[in-house]
Amino acid sequence: MSRFPDFTISRLFFGPVLAYYVLEIPTKYARAGHRAGRAGEPGREADITRKPSTGNEAATSAAESTPPGLRRHRLSAQDRFIDWFQSVAPYIHAFRGKTFVIAFGGDVVADGRFLDLTHDLNLLAALGVRLVLVHGARPQIEVKLKAQRRRGRFHKGLRITDDAALACAKEASGRLRVEIEAALSMGLPGSPMAGADIRVASGNFITAKPIGVLDGVDHMHTGEVRKIDAAAIQKRLEDNELVLLSPLGYSPTGEVFNLALEDVAASTAVALKAEKLIFLMDTAGVTGRRGELLRNLTVRQAQGLLARSDASDSDVHLYLPHAVRACEHGVRRAHLISGHIDDGLLLELFTHKGVGTMITPDPIETLRQARIEDIGGVLRLIEPLEAEGILVKRGRDRLEREIGRFLVLEHDKLLVGCAALYPFPDERAGELACLVVHPDFRNAGAGERLMTEIEGRARRQKLKRLFVLTTRAEHWFVERGFAEVGVDLLPGQKRSLYNYQRRSVVLVKRL
Repeated sequence: MSRFPDFTISRLFFGPVLAYYVLEIPTKYARAGHRAGRAGEPGREADITRKPSTGNEAATSAAESTPPGLRRHRLSAQDRFIDWFQSVAPYIHAFRGKTFVIAFGGDVVADGRFLDLTHDLNLLAALGVRLVLVHGARPQIEVKLKAQRRRGRFHKGLRITDDAALACAKEASGRLRVEIEAALSMGLPGSPMAGADIRVASGNFITAKPIGVLDGVDHMHTGEVRKIDAAAIQKRLEDNELVLLSPLGYSPTGEVFNLALEDVAASTAVALKAEKLIFLMDTAGVTGRRGELLRNLTVRQAQGLLARSDASDSDVHLYLPHAVRACEHGVRRAHLISGHIDDGLLLELFTHKGVGTMITPDPIETLRQARIEDIGGVLRLIEPLEAEGILVKRGRDRLEREIGRFLVLEHDKLLVGCAALYPFPDERAGELACLVVHPDFRNAGAGERLMTEIEGRARRQKLKRLFVLTTRAEHWFVERGFAEVGVDLLPGQKRSLYNYQRRSVVLVKRL
């Protein structure tokens, strides 16, 4: 078991916090998409791994992979705990000592959701993550303006802050800070906050300047970040304090400016060279043209999406430009996730699939030639299918000999798919084999990408047809240009090895 020098894991901590997440998160994760109001998984392309029963012949298979740790109905609670704890170990090592800037609107506090968020923040702090929180105050300001029979005024998403609005912003931010600090100070026995010792630091870390006149509109006391006192914030983080920032900034002349939450968060993340910038939104994340959730975007893809969209008042247009700006200036990753998913923050951080949209400077998914060091990952994909009889066992020795025929799909350093090409040059044919996709990455086009690359390799080798044997995935292949043929059309060597007991369907595609 890994040891954690920065903190002590006690029975008290395991009970209310870790045990809670181990037993509850898998169920909540399965329901997260439903609660977020999504119609389905991203991509919507037909995929060979779409149906739970998908699978086919050994060495020519296109099948789902269900690692043993994901078969939760067959495991005891203790087994699930061990499986879960081992699965998050790489994240724990990667996140310890890193800085996360987490931004959320004032509605998270107003709706009572911040109390649940404190449980997640407590766990992150216990795991050695350095936290900077940035809160908004828009709904609280609106309430106070309405009490004065005033209406808030906005221009392109920014508040026009007159004297009355500034006074309301000061009062709302002060009250919010107290409420947030109070929630973070809880430590009732038997609760996820038991044993927590979170110290909160706030201060005049933000120097601001007025926005001035935009498009002929005077924004008065609305400002933008001029400078973040990164050294002062880093000192608090090194002292194991959580830093809380309000959407207010100060000028060298003593003026106070009302700032945009997203500007404060992005500027702070850049100044601190943060590992992550996380926005909690009302929506599930960035969606595509068909409403599907886009789980990963590069900076370039995000910029293209913003240029094509005209929904300037949406959450995406509010936060995505600042996420892009942060990634362009040194922040490794930005996340846009729903603030309405139970434990959504942890699910986004501690699972490869996540529940929102992650923005990165460069692609995190790579399709490449398999290497000898990939054998362990390939075995983890195919062994569950071998155990169920969907694939004939290959064995490590055979895989080592044939690894050069494989390509792998790697997502954020995790092997999530594989496929192989076995050429029969004398008959100018090739066999598409062992097309397998990790279950967390189904329905996102992974199988399609692997198949397309295999087809490209076959064409480069001057092969004229590609064949596959399958017992359950014939419809997927037919939708992609394959046609069923008889066993007699297989290459002679393959035909002599055909297993008539399995009665696999033979499909061929002309290249």
